[in-house]
Amino acid sequence: MTIVKQISLFDIQELFEMESSHRFDAIFSTFDVQPIFQLFSKKTFRGAPRECNYGAMIQSLMVRIVERIPTIKDLVKRLVNDPLFRLDCGFLVSDSVPSEASYSRMIHVISQSDIMDSMQDQLVLMAFTEGFLDDLNIAHDATHFEARDASKSSQKKETAPKKRGRKSKEERAAWLAEQAEIEANLTTYEKKLAAQLTIPTNTLWQDIPLEPNWGIKKNSDGKNTFWYGFKGHLAVSTKSQYIVASLMSSGNLSDSKAAIPLLKKVNDLMPNRFTTAIFDAGYDYEPIYRQALNQTMRVVIPYNVRREGEMVGFDAHFRPTCVREHSYCYDSFDEKYKALKFTRPKECATCPLRDDSLCQKVFKIKCETDIRKYTNPARGSDLWKKLYKERTAVERVNAYLKQYFQLNNVRHKTGRKAKFHFNLVTFIYNACKLAVDRINAQLNKLQVAA
Repeated sequence: MTIVKQISLFDIQELFEMESSHRFDAIFSTFDVQPIFQLFSKKTFRGAPRECNYGAMIQSLMVRIVERIPTIKDLVKRLVNDPLFRLDCGFLVSDSVPSEASYSRMIHVISQSDIMDSMQDQLVLMAFTEGFLDDLNIAHDATHFEARDASKSSQKKETAPKKRGRKSKEERAAWLAEQAEIEANLTTYEKKLAAQLTIPTNTLWQDIPLEPNWGIKKNSDGKNTFWYGFKGHLAVSTKSQYIVASLMSSGNLSDSKAAIPLLKKVNDLMPNRFTTAIFDAGYDYEPIYRQALNQTMRVVIPYNVRREGEMVGFDAHFRPTCVREHSYCYDSFDEKYKALKFTRPKECATCPLRDDSLCQKVFKIKCETDIRKYTNPARGSDLWKKLYKERTAVERVNAYLKQYFQLNNVRHKTGRKAKFHFNLVTFIYNACKLAVDRINAQLNKLQVAA
């Protein structure tokens, strides 16, 4: 019997094991630091010359993520003691090693701009142009990480005792006016989720709360866990595992509030590219379904029961049931009428009531009847289960960011600088993915040529 040896592909772990100079060159070749460098360019030829090599400083910040150097202090120490490392980062022999204060000032300038967002978009489009990002499905999820800032104690609000009984007409009118004023003064992310459907993408991106705050979530044991910091919201292609869009927010923002901004961002960046959006049960809200349908995307979200009674005549997946409570079988989806077709259960073949008028042969239910319950593909179908399994891609990327790219290691205070750290981590991850894909493409060509 012949033995077939499986050829292993070059992955990110093997990229980290390469010689440092080759590894850095492969990563730096995927992007251009010129947009960041322009932030520090002199407007005129007058005045003192620049003392710092900002291009090399930017590259060394990125190398710090790849090399897992914990602090800027350790980075400066490594640059001082290792001349080869200094050259690999792009410094010249004549350049002096920048101080920690120089790095701090540079990070402050970059954090005040949105240049990292535009560079991330260019990197994603480059991966798509070169054929490495050829997915049709995209998975969404959020992950939390702690802040460097000290946690603030919450202030208890003093509430006046409520007056019992029905309000008078004057009191009700004053109360309604007060509620209308409160509603008008709500920020973008304090409004109801449905309001995001009509808000432009740029507004949703700029109004996201960034300051650290207390977050809460349930762990695998069903118990509440708390942290003080931020959330990173990701939209990840399920096959190639590129981060197509990423958004950082305060730790107390609901995961569902970031879903529509990510969907809009993905559609603006790559219109009509992705066909399926996959979420977990925490995103089961009607506006999210509506936004995805507006972008002609299928939606795969587990149903989250919210104080709803049992539907008589339907099973747990909202498929019709016969007189003997056997579930109808999902047959197909009608594109013209946007309807799900269900046919008779298998048990009808031996059922004595199969010829009775009580049993209907075919059910057709339009998705607009309830877009949460009736999705394409239908809930409980083999295709729905297969698509939902692809959501593990975003979980895997979350683990990569925390274990290999220092997402948990926020060394800066304030939300703007923490956002720069988050954007830098996701950008370097995509750059490493693109570098690995290019190396694999070259290896495949060499193998074919041989």
